[in-house]
Amino acid sequence: MKKTLALIFSALCIITCKKNESEIPPNEIIIEQKIPTVIFGYNFDDYTIIQDTIRKGESFGVILNRNHVESPMINRIAVKIKDTFDVRRLRAGKPYTVLVKKDSTEQAQVFIYQHNKIEYTVIEFIDTIKANRKRKPIKIVEKTASGIITSSLSQTLDDQGLSPLITNDLSLIYAWTIDFFSLKKNDKFKIIYEEKFIDDTVSAGVGQIKAAYFEHEGKPFYAFKFIADSTKMIKDYYDENTNNLRRQFLKAPLKFSSRISSRFNLKRRIGLYNNQVRPHKGTDFPAAIGTPIIATASGRVTESRKKGGNGNYVKIRHNGTYSTQYLHMSRRAVKKGDFVKQGEVIGYIGMTGNTSGPHVCYRFWKNGSQVDPLKQKLPAAKPMKEEIKPIYLKSIVEKKQKLDSIAYPEHSLKIKAH
Repeated sequence: MKKTLALIFSALCIITCKKNESEIPPNEIIIEQKIPTVIFGYNFDDYTIIQDTIRKGESFGVILNRNHVESPMINRIAVKIKDTFDVRRLRAGKPYTVLVKKDSTEQAQVFIYQHNKIEYTVIEFIDTIKANRKRKPIKIVEKTASGIITSSLSQTLDDQGLSPLITNDLSLIYAWTIDFFSLKKNDKFKIIYEEKFIDDTVSAGVGQIKAAYFEHEGKPFYAFKFIADSTKMIKDYYDENTNNLRRQFLKAPLKFSSRISSRFNLKRRIGLYNNQVRPHKGTDFPAAIGTPIIATASGRVTESRKKGGNGNYVKIRHNGTYSTQYLHMSRRAVKKGDFVKQGEVIGYIGMTGNTSGPHVCYRFWKNGSQVDPLKQKLPAAKPMKEEIKPIYLKSIVEKKQKLDSIAYPEHSLKIKAH
């Protein structure tokens, strides 16, 4: 009896199972497919992947030889790609990737060198040798930021986790209209800027500042980026009244300086000369040795040499009226005859010549005579054409509204209230 019941139960199970299988529609059968891992244009699943950084003293040849590429082949690769990539210029600390065969030879097939977060060079030697410099796709995201200064602009930005490059960009935008050497507590700013992203999440740094507002000693200063001359496609910053914020000269030959240690003074007494009255026909900006010195305006280098009390110095002729001179450099970055642009590094802070401390003595010449640069009324950059002004004013309406609507950080407001 028990044996009969067992046989009946088994038969029922077989019938039920076959019925259930037949009820599954063919189009509902799920087949799992692996998505290829494609990076730098290669399917990483097809290779053994080696990722590392260049070590000090490590060469292209050493890396490939370690991955079973023979010296004659390494030499052929170096010669073939020399116009695209110089294999002798690998820099320590830069990341690289090697794609290796998945077989008994374990031989490298591709070498990828990352210059920075965005740019990389692919050297392939699978069938033929070729090299290409490429860029990762970049997504630009518009962002806003604001702050109230309690100690310094750089510190205010750092407290909010913002890039120090923003500090540098703001200093260049307002290089003439705002004295960044004497910012006041409770000065404030708002900016609309771009940030670049790789793969939507990895930050690749900040882009351009599209618009800015700075309030210095209670006075507002707007700045909007705009191309006023379509023939030259040069972007400049203008205020809400179409005035160009760029002037012919920057106020100082350093991007930042905490103070001026000595001003232009024709009756100054100098300790190095037994405290005698000796005219000081320059303006001294102290900074650490090695700090970059920049040209305050574009022009041609007329002198670049070391001489007497001046030490290492550079002199630049800007036009028939104005020249500038930069003294006591540790070393010079330009030579006589070079054309330099406003803001370009021309040397570095030092203590050469007659000086008691590291600084740059900035001298300003007008019609062949040395004058005080801080007292000169210098002309503005080329004004915006009248026919362009209505276009510009219309283009900044939305940006100005957005700037005005940006709130200041709550913690900054609390600090200000106290």
